[in-house]
Amino acid sequence: MRKRTAFRAILALAIGVSIIGCKNSRDYKNNSRATGWDINSKDGGFQYNTDYQEKEPAPGLVFIEGGTFTMGQVQDDVMHDWNNTPTQQHVQSFYMDETEVTNRMYLEYLDWLKRVFPPSNENYKNIYTGALPDTLVWRNRLGFNETMVNNYLRHPAYSDYPVVGVSWIQAVEFSKWRTDRVNEKQLVESGYIDKDVLYNTDASSTFNTETYINAPSKAFGGNTELSQSGKKSKKLIDKNTSTDSLGNSSTSGKNFVQRKDGILYPEYRLPTEVEWEYAALGLVGIREYNTYRGRKKYPWDGRYTRSNDQRKQGDQLANFKQGAGDYGGIAGWSDDGADITAPIKSYAPNDFGLYDMAGNVAEWVADVYRPIVDDEFNDFNYYRGNVYTKNTINEDGTVAIVSTDDIVYDTLSSGRVIARNLPGEIKQEAIQSEDSYLRTNYTESDNRDFRDGDKSSSRYYQPFQEVEDPSRRMYNSPNFDNITANDSLNTSTFDKKERTTLISNEVRVYKGGSWRDRAYWLDPAQRRFFPQDMATDYIGFRNAMSKVGGKSMDQLKTARSR
Repeated sequence: MRKRTAFRAILALAIGVSIIGCKNSRDYKNNSRATGWDINSKDGGFQYNTDYQEKEPAPGLVFIEGGTFTMGQVQDDVMHDWNNTPTQQHVQSFYMDETEVTNRMYLEYLDWLKRVFPPSNENYKNIYTGALPDTLVWRNRLGFNETMVNNYLRHPAYSDYPVVGVSWIQAVEFSKWRTDRVNEKQLVESGYIDKDVLYNTDASSTFNTETYINAPSKAFGGNTELSQSGKKSKKLIDKNTSTDSLGNSSTSGKNFVQRKDGILYPEYRLPTEVEWEYAALGLVGIREYNTYRGRKKYPWDGRYTRSNDQRKQGDQLANFKQGAGDYGGIAGWSDDGADITAPIKSYAPNDFGLYDMAGNVAEWVADVYRPIVDDEFNDFNYYRGNVYTKNTINEDGTVAIVSTDDIVYDTLSSGRVIARNLPGEIKQEAIQSEDSYLRTNYTESDNRDFRDGDKSSSRYYQPFQEVEDPSRRMYNSPNFDNITANDSLNTSTFDKKERTTLISNEVRVYKGGSWRDRAYWLDPAQRRFFPQDMATDYIGFRNAMSKVGGKSMDQLKTARSR
């Protein structure tokens, strides 16, 4: 009898502790630790998403847990230059495309541009034509490649092949478009806009993520019938609408998605060089406790390019040029399966689950090229290329939005005309000195040549010299005058002066070997550069996205269970 009583007492105590624990958990969730006030009270007050669940990776992306690694540690440095000086870097967790962007993915982008900005309209013509890949990159003066010129981009036989002929600038514009289309779909799935909006917008009512967040009433060209067309938006409007004694109705409260709701994804973008190299190496596969077990030469284990799997023994593990005149091996044996590019997922993924991080096509990354990675200044999320801007504000204090009459076109050094902005976007302008007053982390808008190429870092720097001698710049690269397409001449001025280097703020890094490259370039640490407004038949790209929240996926689950 005593044992039974004692057991009941212990059980009651356990239940009581459990209830108290749950109550404390609920209190923390629904009450403010700062003030004790209710959060998300029906009577009003502070509203916040306390039920946030980390979202699944955005379409096409896989999770890459960040960490430390040695960047630039090439296994074969036959050049012995400064281009691959090893530096220890730390990368924050992020997401990256499982595969390279394919022809079909890029054609969807072109189709959307053609529907929303018809090239038959003279005002929009250069939006579509400026986004078209350069299919003439396949031509060779001593080669017959017209089949690829005419078919590679659009023929369904090449739909799952990586897109090429795309410049760095075009890849960036694709990334912006992808961000908006994915977040537009998120608003549909969350009930804030109707699905018909996806297919019934025109040039004057396009969706832009940052406009929706910063000036929601101006999203979709200010058409609230589109921006509030979903069932959830209509329900919130009915809930928050009140009528005064004079019969005037007004709506208060939140009728749009805000950043704090956690519904919209961060932007798709090109990966930084350090992110790309870290992801390509996939060192997680040779991790043992808190150290890396040995070194890796390629994205796969081992020091050789051929498979030792019994079923595929001798076959190449990537698509690359194996020797002079050898782009695919002997037919039917020890072959890499391709002579030009290969369909995505033709080869095994690396330990992060990423395909073709060596071979197939080399890939654009976000960074401006410089021979030296300045780890002395920064070794956390290293990136060279920051140009800080701010939203343009109208005289009435509202955010300035690009209209169909405000589109600005640029003529690049290659002669191609592209759109610098699109309707629906927020106008941007460079930050000024007053915007960075008393800041210690940055002082200027353009930081592309910070500590490497600017006047103060040149060996010829003289702080009291009134006029800089342009022949004594650190990087004496060619100058091209980019002029707007609205100019009556619509031409570029060519630089005829003698120059000592091709390095400038307009050249970008590309990584990884391609179908045209020898095995030497398959090493993820190798780096090369190319003008950002030019394209080739061997450079493609994939997107990345920053992770918000904890370093690992498990940390968030652990935090929720407390």
